[in-house]
Amino acid sequence: MPFILNRQALAVISCSLSAAATAQSASPVSKLDQIVVTASRSAQLQKEVLGDVSVISKDQLQKSGQDSVAEILSRQPGVQFYSNGGPQTTTGVFLRGTNPNQSLVLVDGIRINSSTQGGANWAAIDPNTIERIEIVRGAASSLYGSDAIGGVVNIITKKPDGDRPLAAWGSVGYGSYDTFKSSAGISGAQDGWDYALSSSMADSSGFNATNPDNIYSYHPDRDGYRQHSLSGSLGYTWKRGHHVGLTAYNGYMNGDYDAGEYTSPAYGITRQQAYTLTSTDDITDYWQSILRFGLSKEYVENRAYDSHYSSLQRSYTWQNNIQLTDSQRISTVLERLEERPAHSSSSYSVNRRDTNSAGLVYRGDFSAHHLQASVRNDNISGYGNQATGGLAYDYDLNERWSIGVAGNTGFRAPTFSDLYSPYAPNPDLQPEKSRNLEFNLRYVTDTTRLGLVAYQNKIRDLITLDPNRNWAAYNIDTATIRGVTLTGEHDFGDTSLRASADFMNPRDDASGKQLRWRARQVYRASVDHRFDAVTVGAEYQFTGKRYDDAGNQISLGGYGLLGLTAGYDFSKAVGVQVRWNNILGKDYTNAYGYNMPGSNVFVNVSFRM
Repeated sequence: MPFILNRQALAVISCSLSAAATAQSASPVSKLDQIVVTASRSAQLQKEVLGDVSVISKDQLQKSGQDSVAEILSRQPGVQFYSNGGPQTTTGVFLRGTNPNQSLVLVDGIRINSSTQGGANWAAIDPNTIERIEIVRGAASSLYGSDAIGGVVNIITKKPDGDRPLAAWGSVGYGSYDTFKSSAGISGAQDGWDYALSSSMADSSGFNATNPDNIYSYHPDRDGYRQHSLSGSLGYTWKRGHHVGLTAYNGYMNGDYDAGEYTSPAYGITRQQAYTLTSTDDITDYWQSILRFGLSKEYVENRAYDSHYSSLQRSYTWQNNIQLTDSQRISTVLERLEERPAHSSSSYSVNRRDTNSAGLVYRGDFSAHHLQASVRNDNISGYGNQATGGLAYDYDLNERWSIGVAGNTGFRAPTFSDLYSPYAPNPDLQPEKSRNLEFNLRYVTDTTRLGLVAYQNKIRDLITLDPNRNWAAYNIDTATIRGVTLTGEHDFGDTSLRASADFMNPRDDASGKQLRWRARQVYRASVDHRFDAVTVGAEYQFTGKRYDDAGNQISLGGYGLLGLTAGYDFSKAVGVQVRWNNILGKDYTNAYGYNMPGSNVFVNVSFRM
């Protein structure tokens, strides 16, 4: 798929460069100084986190061009993804080699995993309304309950930046496949009030989702999409240490796909919503109480086959953070989750499920010793109790070196489609369960960060669909995923180098075969350099051979992708960013019969005031 820079794109670039006469670039925040909340359910500096955690920053998201959230995630260690022909199609994210429905996805702390299908609706999440993404690798059910076998991805939407009356920002960009994207927002904080509102839209003609290898779905056309999203927050500090806040996210995708020669046009609609109402109150200097109500809704419609499904989830949380001493704290968690699914073809025989949970998280720091322990019990209607636990210990060998070990358990409750499918229900399914062990070694200075993580995640009672039984779901498989991840970063003044290598053996224990769509090796490297107002960078990623079937008969070849980025700050208010992906025009796929983008460029102009 060669890249052609047409006259429209050249016109946009020329206009952008001439019109942007006033521009900006925010000073980057040190990675280790970032606040992380997902790893322990309470705020802490990233350098103090126990476990394998990383953060995708606002600056990284701004440089992503027209890439989807799944593509952005795949540039992080331990993350791979697949899509069926573009950001608007079915997409799955593999966290440390686990299935897409075995990782918990949150928006502002509220779960959005589908109650009917299990995974997240990635197509409805737009990077332009995201402030940052926190990734916690390794089983985390003792913190968050079901689905967190491979880890947790917490998508945090844009919030007020500092205590000032009003700030506004926006961006507009154009690129390959006639892709146009724009976004705008405001935020501020004054007199106890804080507020933020962000919106975005995108329109793309896309590329052909399928190739002739896909004999059932192939159709020679371009498969585009229309996307928009809206997020906002409103809060009020009515007394020092007492804050009430509301957040909202609404994402929408209308995207084309291929369903064969005689089913055209074929398109689907995906909507994802997440809302929270939170009261955070410092009862004393040592006791913080957090009450939260969360509501998430999904709606997925297939217009080619006139079908749809949806689900609604309500969650109620009461968390108490108690500082026992200067070096010890605990968090108690009481939660209730109410799931209500629906399907167009027929009602499920059971259309509600309630989960009542209680958990405890302990963190202690004793000189060179650091400990985090967590336990949780989830009582699920129809299943009874699912107990999980986690224990992590780090030891500081000296000021630069540290070593750590961790063990935790996880589970995933079957979806309503697994249990109560109108076509082949199996209400006797058992939850998937896992045991994860890991070891880490770290070296950290002001300019250098090195890391090694070795892990094993053993998963039993895997749920698979049996084609010989009308595609009914059954607990028949076990899997073992072993891996080692190496990471390194170094700053040479205005130059930053980053690299990582993933070595993984994702294996089906019964057959000994490699798990579908997962590579055993992934290498990543990037470099960025700043010349006054100009920033340039290069990225390279190699993904090894994968298979598209359980028997390892359909091979997907390995591939390497080279990309370039550049930015120029005209002033402190306006800047331009350019991203060129797959500059060598590599023809590759991460799902058999489906295409991936060829060489593509995106130019974006951003402003802030």
